[in-house]
Parts: sequence; structure tokens; C-alpha cells
Amino acid sequence: MFRKLPADLRPTEDSPGLRVRGGTQYSRSQGDYVCGGCGAEDHANGDTDVTALVEDYSANHGPAHRKGR
Repeated sequence: MFRKLPADLRPTEDSPGLRVRGGTQYSRSQGDYVCGGCGAEDHANGDTDVTALVEDYSANHGPAHRKGR
């Protein structure tokens, strides 16, 4: 049996986190995050910008806020 996933997996204030979507032949990679610790959010398009977004989230937001718990 297959579980139906929500059509929109972008992070929100109610469901913070990081979403990265790889590019295809017809689209560029995309990334979004909403931090559950401080409420910061960001969006990026293209491989270089998405890589920077993931590095920022990892160093300064989601996981960084959980280290103190």
C-alpha cells in the first residue's frame, strides 16, 4: 500500500525544516528552509545557491538550535 504525500512539502512555521529539490533537464534545483528555533526562512534557486542555503541552515539554524537541547 502506498502512502499519499502532501502536494506541497515546503517547510512552514507549523512544520519547520529544510527542503531541497534537485534540478532536472527543464528546471533548476531549489531549496527552502524555515528554522524552528528562531523562525528564519530562506529560499534559493540553482546548485550554487542551494548549496549555500544548506550550509547556512546546517551551521546556523535547524541543527545548530538543537545542539543546546
